[in-house]
Amino acid sequence: MILQPIIDIAEICAQLGVKEVVVSPGSRSALLTLAFVRHPAFRPKVISDERAAAFMALGMAQVHKVPTVLICTSGTAVYNFAPAVAEAYYQQVPLLVLTADRPPEWIGQWDGQTIQQQQIFGQHVKSSMQLPASYQHPDEVWHVQRIVSDSFHQAISYPQGPVHINVPIREPFYPQAGEVFAYSKNLRVRKEIGGQKQLNEAQWAELTHVMQDSPRKMLLIGQQDEWELDSYINELSQKGWLVVSDVIGNCTNKEAILHSDSFLPHTTNTENLRPDLLITMGKSIISKNLKLFLRKHKPTHHWHVAAEGAIADPFQTLTQVLRTDERLFLPELVAKSSQGDAAFAQQWKKLEKMAINQNAAFFEKQSSGEWAAIYTAMQTFESGNLHLANSMAVRYANFVGNRKKSVRVFANRGTSGIDGSNSTALGSVWASKVPTLLITGDMAFFYDRNAFWHNCPMDKLCVLVLNNHAGGIFGLIDGPSQQPELEEFFETNQALNAESLAQEFKLGYVRCQQMTEVQEAIVSFMQSGKGQIIEVVTDKKQNKAIFQEFKKQMQQALAEINR
Repeated sequence: MILQPIIDIAEICAQLGVKEVVVSPGSRSALLTLAFVRHPAFRPKVISDERAAAFMALGMAQVHKVPTVLICTSGTAVYNFAPAVAEAYYQQVPLLVLTADRPPEWIGQWDGQTIQQQQIFGQHVKSSMQLPASYQHPDEVWHVQRIVSDSFHQAISYPQGPVHINVPIREPFYPQAGEVFAYSKNLRVRKEIGGQKQLNEAQWAELTHVMQDSPRKMLLIGQQDEWELDSYINELSQKGWLVVSDVIGNCTNKEAILHSDSFLPHTTNTENLRPDLLITMGKSIISKNLKLFLRKHKPTHHWHVAAEGAIADPFQTLTQVLRTDERLFLPELVAKSSQGDAAFAQQWKKLEKMAINQNAAFFEKQSSGEWAAIYTAMQTFESGNLHLANSMAVRYANFVGNRKKSVRVFANRGTSGIDGSNSTALGSVWASKVPTLLITGDMAFFYDRNAFWHNCPMDKLCVLVLNNHAGGIFGLIDGPSQQPELEEFFETNQALNAESLAQEFKLGYVRCQQMTEVQEAIVSFMQSGKGQIIEVVTDKKQNKAIFQEFKKQMQQALAEINR
């Protein structure tokens, strides 16, 4: 077959260890699809909506840390991958995006499903490659094989991320009746053996000197779901270090500070909480209050640990980048660190303990409302993956916190959009095969309803929908909440409920009002594993009142301990 190099893309990916493939149907991409679907190494999923398909691929790659192959036809289908590709780029998740295209001479000639696809994802991919449009010369065949191998290794190299390969395909591209469909033998597939970056003794000597002169030491863990941090946190805490994180940091150790969002806005004399040395690892944090605190009370030294890649400076405090692997850095830090100021760490821990106790006392009295539903669900969900949609769901969950080692927390905080939350969680289910709870608001849920439009199984997925019939977060933000156009142009009130959607896609459905009902529904899901939607219908004005009461009581509790 003249298009044999296209078929061999699947074989190259198989030899490199790829397993997961998400395909959106189309004609121009037919040969790409057949190459992966007919190969025994892959577990293909067929998803008609390209935007949902891309987020599902993202959810799979979040779990495996190996690229998911994503395939679509030419034209605007490619653009529908863009939100998930951008999320993967900023969340550092590996994707191998294969987009079929017309041959270059037909671009801009009013040929069907034809747009400018080269470099279509701009700066939101690690690289964007273009395959040749013909394979007559052996060098062109070699070029295809090299590009596919290079793209895979770029996707998995630190920091991981999406890579785009645009594939011009000439007609005819369907196998003919009786034509042999086979993968080439002895392909030239490049593999890599990599080492780990480690600081040398001279570099450590310089860092140790700074640590000795910085008694108030803070380690801040951003979004991550890979490291097992318990032993390091215990040892650092014994040395007087302060370890801070939030719900997406998957930092469950009892010594860690997880509730700074609750107490920092109401704490007086915050200068006393300023670290001399701040070390950051991982990606973003949720807490705006923590960001504002560190921007105001800048540490003398701020080191960020990252082996490779671009470096963000969200607190405007960065003084040094440590180009080393986190897993090598932490044990060395524990071994070489000097004793920290235990009194400094104790101030934070006192506030953390107060916030935990205040949370428990506050929610024991709440029998309704979206925040109470999240608190109840997180308390009840014992084991599996917890996905948090953006907007209020992830913020509420951050106030609640998670210290269960058996619960792994995910959230699309690379771009923090509400699109794709359902799809990402479902992709995670397929990849992990463990019970998965998605907590989402009504706007994010209905925005991504096509996540359920396919023929794939949806067992082990439970979606908790907090339906206040609006984008309730805008009523809690000072700017939009003060505008007369709030309800129509910001909150965008909607009258939908999830029951008809559940019936349409053959998912279980439970409507809850009381927190005991939410608890029973979560327990039932954990026991049965059957896909279901739990809908909690709430009043946005009541939710706002509850949120304001929480802040008031937190402020009063802080005033008590400061007396």
